[in-house]
Amino acid sequence: MKKSILLATAFLSITVFSCKEKATEKIDSNNVEMATQRDEASKKVAEMTFDKTFHDFGQIVQGTPQETVFTFTNTGNAPLIITEATSSCGCTIPDYPKNTPIAPGKQGQMKVNFNGAGQNQITKTINVQANTANGNEMLKIQAFIIVPNAAY
Repeated sequence: MKKSILLATAFLSITVFSCKEKATEKIDSNNVEMATQRDEASKKVAEMTFDKTFHDFGQIVQGTPQETVFTFTNTGNAPLIITEATSSCGCTIPDYPKNTPIAPGKQGQMKVNFNGAGQNQITKTINVQANTANGNEMLKIQAFIIVPNAAY
């Protein structure tokens, strides 16, 4: 019995001490460098700053097409990519540089066409989806639409 206890203790001691290596010896300097670069890259974010986020066309005659341009600057430190821009109705159509990287410090334009549909006061929104911290930005247009007198 003494032999088996002594043998078991010896086996356990060898197993425990043979697996005990210094953790610092296992660190690969290449992995540390790659992790540092990855962490720095994840801190970089695109930021979209518009010259305006609202445009008022004023009074327009019903059915008269209108157009405005929203100029934006990438004020972040990573390339800006607009993935989608949708309007609140089919009467408003945004034209933008879809999936085209815009470098930090550079400008781009979003042209918004409105077909003049509706009557009285209207407000339309454009939702811009991009790789910014927020993920989306909101633009608005408005107009007061005058219905011309119908000839009878």
